Amino acid sequence: MKISQRLQYINQMIINDYEHIWDCCCDHGLLGAALLKRNAAKQIHFVDVVPNLMQQLEHKLMRFYPKHTIKSDESDWQVHCTDVGQLNLAEKQQRQLVIIAGVGGDLTIELVKQIVERHPEHNLEFILCPVHHIYKVRMAMQQLGLGLINEHLMQENQRFYEVLHLSSKSLTPIGPVGTMMWGADQQLDSHYLESTLMHYQRIAKGLAKAQLSASQQAEQTFVEQVIADYQRLTPQLKTA
Repeated sequence: MKISQRLQYINQMIINDYEHIWDCCCDHGLLGAALLKRNAAKQIHFVDVVPNLMQQLEHKLMRFYPKHTIKSDESDWQVHCTDVGQLNLAEKQQRQLVIIAGVGGDLTIELVKQIVERHPEHNLEFILCPVHHIYKVRMAMQQLGLGLINEHLMQENQRFYEVLHLSSKSLTPIGPVGTMMWGADQQLDSHYLESTLMHYQRIAKGLAKAQLSASQQAEQTFVEQVIADYQRLTPQLKTA
């Protein structure tokens, strides 16, 4: 199966030497298979909670990457049918990368939170590419004590994606609306900023017309803050 541009880019981002890479919520395992093919780590882990998907994936891996043929300088693989948040990672001294891509922002936050809490002494790296609520994800990752290694803005099939590479050891703060990802493609930047602002302004307009409960008032305050943060980017991008 053809790998998407989004997964191709994540694959290309992984240039460091890792002992373990965990492809979480892996679905059909396309990203993990690409990593396995180029021996990106000593061990590639495929993780998802759907039993029939994982059974099919394991059968394919056994067919194309049989265990008995794997050489010492090639990637080994393992399939885990489990809740990502309940993962038991490898030993803390081993360099590990956890990838969570293609799921919603709230689920991404919850999974990362559980992994971090279960492994407080690990030097963790994450690559995250949620499909919604990236502002909330960024703020939550700040609160979990993660720092920025790299970030990238891309578009595929008329949808925008932010890809975040984070680490528990990085001292570079995670900006709520991004820092490193702006400037590579001014047209893409402009379209993304305009689309994002329009989305939150529609939400703000709907809230302004309603009789708000306490939770909706909190949402209104949050949305106003998001709009203000993105609006501050506008003059910067125009002069870039």
